[in-house]
Amino acid sequence: MTIRVVVVDDEELPRQRVADLVNGQPDLELVGQASDGRSALDLIVTTRPDVAFLDIQMPELDGFQVISALDDETLPAVVFVSAYDEYAVRAFDVSAVDYLLKPVSAMRFGATLDRVRGRLRQQRTETSAAIRDAVERASPGATRITRFVALRGNKHYLIALSDVQWIESDGNYIRLRTAGQSHLVRDTMKNVEARLDPDAFMRIHRSTIVAVDRIDSIQTREYGEYKIKLKDGTTLVSSRAYGDRVRKLIR
Repeated sequence: MTIRVVVVDDEELPRQRVADLVNGQPDLELVGQASDGRSALDLIVTTRPDVAFLDIQMPELDGFQVISALDDETLPAVVFVSAYDEYAVRAFDVSAVDYLLKPVSAMRFGATLDRVRGRLRQQRTETSAAIRDAVERASPGATRITRFVALRGNKHYLIALSDVQWIESDGNYIRLRTAGQSHLVRDTMKNVEARLDPDAFMRIHRSTIVAVDRIDSIQTREYGEYKIKLKDGTTLVSSRAYGDRVRKLIR
């Protein structure tokens, strides 16, 4: 079987090194290269590779954010490539096939290919739901969210955290509410809440998180609920279960 590969690295020489190693294998097909996280997302969605050799530290999005942003159908097997070994444990926590240190040697690359081929023989399509769960377990507390990646059609949009007024759950997605717009992101409320600054964002309902600095007024209601009005006129209602959090703002 032919294994379709993409190579992503913001440095040209390491990227070309891995590309050359890929091109030297008869059963590998290099279908694309990218130099930053955002381009990597578009490339993977467009080409649907079997495996991605993915740098970790990159502009726009890092390697972990790239795989977190991909949906179940487009998530390939992942080999992380980095000049630093400090990310190795986390890489395997998210079910990466392997972790390569730069500069990549031909011998080490060959060992990685054995792992890749074995993985793809066992299961042609990686169990991406399991990988996503692993990402969620590995991510909380590790890195704060600074932006979101929303997919519309085949385009990815970067949404700055500072633009988000409130967040609501929407099935298997979350919906970001910004000024006059909404953006759908594949993630869970639990995972997002864990990675947001609790002083800046507050969960007021099982399905609602609000940016504290966007709150204009808070009105007491019956049964421990609160009516929360945002500066743009949006009205939200907290549930009794989250009433203690709201009360801390007005005491």
